[in-house]
Formats: sequence, C-alpha cells, structure tokens
Amino acid sequence: MADKVKTVAEVVQTVPDGSHIALGGFAINRCNIVVAHELIRQRKKNLTLSQGVVGLDTDLLVGAGLVSRLIMGGGSLDRFGPVHCVNRARETRSVDAHDYSSLTICFRYLAGALGLSFIPVKSLLSSEILERLEAGSAAKDIKRMKCPFTGEDYLLLRSLNPDISFVHVQIADRDGNSQIHGARWENEEQAKAGRRVIVITEELVPTEYIQRYPEQTIIPAHRVEAVIHQPYGAHPTAVFQCPKRSSVFPNT
Repeated sequence: MADKVKTVAEVVQTVPDGSHIALGGFAINRCNIVVAHELIRQRKKNLTLSQGVVGLDTDLLVGAGLVSRLIMGGGSLDRFGPVHCVNRARETRSVDAHDYSSLTICFRYLAGALGLSFIPVKSLLSSEILERLEAGSAAKDIKRMKCPFTGEDYLLLRSLNPDISFVHVQIADRDGNSQIHGARWENEEQAKAGRRVIVITEELVPTEYIQRYPEQTIIPAHRVEAVIHQPYGAHPTAVFQCPKRSSVFPNT
C-alpha cells in the first residue's frame, strides 16, 4: 500500500467548510486536540460535529466559533468540570444542538457502520430527551413506528455518516492499520461510518508489529485515508497505556 502518513496541516487543508466531522475519544480521553488546534488555525467554519460524549476538542472548536451544529450525547471534562463553551453555545442558541443520549448516538453510528439508512431502537421512548428532539430541528432524523410483527413501539433513528471521522489511537502503521488500547466507546463505529477516516497515532510501528497482533487492529488500513503521527496529539487529555501523556489538566 502507499504510505499514508501526512502532517496534520496537510490533512486539515482537505477539510471543506461545512463538513460533518466525527471526533473520537470520550470526555478527557484520547481527544483530538492536535486536530482541533489545526482546524482553528486554518479558520474552518460552519462545521457539524458529532460525538458520543463531547470533550475538550469539541469545547475548543465551539469556543472558537467554528461550529454551527452539534450532534451529541452529553459531555463533560470529567473531574475538571463542565464543557463551558458548549454549554454557553447551547444556552445562547449560537449552535444548533441536537441532544441525544450517548447510547442513541452510538446506535446512529452503528447504523452508518452497517450501511443502513436507519436503526430501530426503544431507547428514548417516553423521555424528555425525545420530546425536545421532536420539537426541534432534529425531528427530521427521528420517526416513530409500530413493529409490524408485535405492534410494539419503536423509534427509527437516521444513521450518522460523517464526512470525516478523526480517531486518536495508540498504535498505527504507515498503511493505516490502527490499534486502540483500553475503552473504545463508539470509536470503531465512527470510523466505519465515516466517508473518510483519519487516524492520529501516538506511535508509528512497522506493519510486522501489526501482523504479530492482528486481533488488536480495530480500524483496518483499507478504511483509512491518512495517518497523522503526532505523539502527545491528545495532550492534555489522557491516553491509556501512555502514562507520560496522561491528563495534566490544572485543577481549576
């Protein structure tokens, strides 16, 4: 395969304004900080961001004014507090926020990963979350239906197929075979649902290493467009099994 290693600046140059970007990671773990910084540096605009639980990367992008729409399942900076920029933007309605549960965001990525246009779920039924979604601009992505076999109530959720999925990983080779150690959350489904997939890796290893542990490869090379080799690319958020790169948030 061709060498897919590129700089973050090269990759971000190919991100059109108005793109739907999925961000991997979770709260303060494996956040795409180096990508967020470069998107801000290149002054991208009118972005849609989707993420199961939004974290520092999303908060930075919203605070910088790059985001017009958020598709999210809650968010926080864990023990360091709330996502202040996201919360302000939601309260002032400067972004169009679609607030799901984190589980239903995962279901929507799963539908995209499976090549389905929607997925039936029972989650959210009889909830205030559903009432708010149906009352807003997210209503077009949700339909109610009766099961044709049992008559039970279901929701149909439109799949999420991001234009670009960014996922920070611990290990990748130059072809794009990528390994995520520790909790993965919905990151595998994000990658498989994305039209383009970019991985940011702490370590760049020979393909022979990947072949030695094939069961650990979560994102295969044929799904990956580019690899950004950026140690500390998630800093200051944590990266499992990279202790020197763990979270060093000031306790403020």
